[in-house]
Amino acid sequence: NIKETIAFINKEVDKCEMPERKVGKPLTNPKLLAKAILICEEFHLTERDAQGFIEVFGASLKLRDIDDRVIGNAYNKREVAFILKQIFDRNKDSDGKLMGDGSGLETSRKQNYGLNMKSTKEFLTSIVDSREIVQAFDFSGEEECKAMHSLIEEVKGDSLRLDSGFVDRELVRKIVELEIVPYIYPRKNNKINGSEGWREMYLEFFTDVIAWLSEYYQRVHCESFHSAFKRVFGVITKTRPHSKFIQVMARIILHNRARLSYFSRIKA
Repeated sequence: NIKETIAFINKEVDKCEMPERKVGKPLTNPKLLAKAILICEEFHLTERDAQGFIEVFGASLKLRDIDDRVIGNAYNKREVAFILKQIFDRNKDSDGKLMGDGSGLETSRKQNYGLNMKSTKEFLTSIVDSREIVQAFDFSGEEECKAMHSLIEEVKGDSLRLDSGFVDRELVRKIVELEIVPYIYPRKNNKINGSEGWREMYLEFFTDVIAWLSEYYQRVHCESFHSAFKRVFGVITKTRPHSKFIQVMARIILHNRARLSYFSRIKA
C-alpha cells in the first residue's frame, strides 16, 4: 500500500498542469507542496513530522527538503487546490450507480456528530458510486439539499439514491433532465402531483415496493463511505476554511485511490 501510494502521488502530481503564475513573491513549486500535503494526509503526519519524513524518504518522493512552516502554509494556497482538483477529476471512475448524503465532520475528539448535531459546523455532502468512490463533494457548509442541486451537475450515472432529506420537486426535475433515474425515499406527507419525473418515481414505488426499495437501499454505500472516511483519516485538524477544504480534498483523493486499487486487484 505504501509503495502504491507513493507511486500514485508521484505519477498523478507530475502530470498536472501548473497554475498561472501571478506577480509577487515566488511560490515554492505547487506540485511539490501538493505532494507534501498528500503525504501528510496519507501517513497522518503533522507538518513537523512531515519535514523529517521528507528528509529521510525525499528521494522516493521526488521531493527536496521542505520546512514545516512551508508545508503548513501550503494548505492555504489556491495553487495547491488547482493541482489537487485535477487529480480528483482524473481519479473518480464511476459504475453509474450513484447515491448521495451529507455528514458532519468532527474537528476535535470530544465532538460526536451523531450524538450532538450542533457539535460541529463542518459538513460534507457527497455523491459516491456503489464502490464508494467519491464522484462529487461539497464542503462549503451549505445545507445538503441545496448543495445537491449543484453536485448532480458534476456527475454522470444511470441512477441516484437519496434519503427523505432530499425530497424536493425541483431537484427531482433536474436529476431527470440529466437522464438519471432518481430514487428518493418519500415522506409520509408527500403529494404525487408534480412534474412527470416526480410522479413516475413515486408511481413506481407504489407499483412494486420491493423492487424500488431494493434499488434505494444500495444507498448504504454512502453511509459506509462517510463512516470509513472519518474512521481512517480522523478529525479535521486545520482551522482556516481554505486549509480545511484542501485537507478534505486530499483525503478524498487518497480514499478514491485506495478503492480503485482494491477493485483493480479484484478484476485481475
